[in-house]
Amino acid sequence: MGKSTAAGMFRYLGVPVHDADAVVHDLMKPGGAAFDAIAKNFPGAIQAGKVDRKILGGLVFGNAPELARLEGILHPLVQSREKAFLRQQRRVGRRLVVLDIPLLFETGGDARCDYVAVVSAPAFVQRQRVLARPDMNDEKFRHILQKQMPDRDKRRRADFIIPTGLGRAVTFGYIRSIVTALAKRNHHA
Repeated sequence: MGKSTAAGMFRYLGVPVHDADAVVHDLMKPGGAAFDAIAKNFPGAIQAGKVDRKILGGLVFGNAPELARLEGILHPLVQSREKAFLRQQRRVGRRLVVLDIPLLFETGGDARCDYVAVVSAPAFVQRQRVLARPDMNDEKFRHILQKQMPDRDKRRRADFIIPTGLGRAVTFGYIRSIVTALAKRNHHA
């Protein structure tokens, strides 16, 4: 949908962003907090001393029990890092931060947020973007969509909708207006 691009725009505007995907990458690298547990539970995914994400994905793709096992390793660690990020931002007086969380509504993560902004693009744009990723195919794309709440439902539940199919300038304008609106709300709080 353009989530990474939108997160970069928030950062450009001075808003700290906690990127759950980046945390997962960090946790899974050699020496990372999840590496040993992944190596123990998914030994076939360790190649040349590191987690081969393609192999790991193949082990959990379409296999709910294995995916749940991997999520049981990663999710508590990611949430711990998120809490540390929020504590640090409070300590330095930040009143506005972004939590970049995949499957926010699907995992109940929205309950931890004061406001939710949904990044959205037309279905054909989303499909083009996803299928352009390395090692992506129609089957994986369908599986991703099955795990996600439909875009129309996410948009209905969101406080803000950030369109990403109309060009970067339009997206940036929406993000700038969100930051401005929330800064005003926080100033009066």
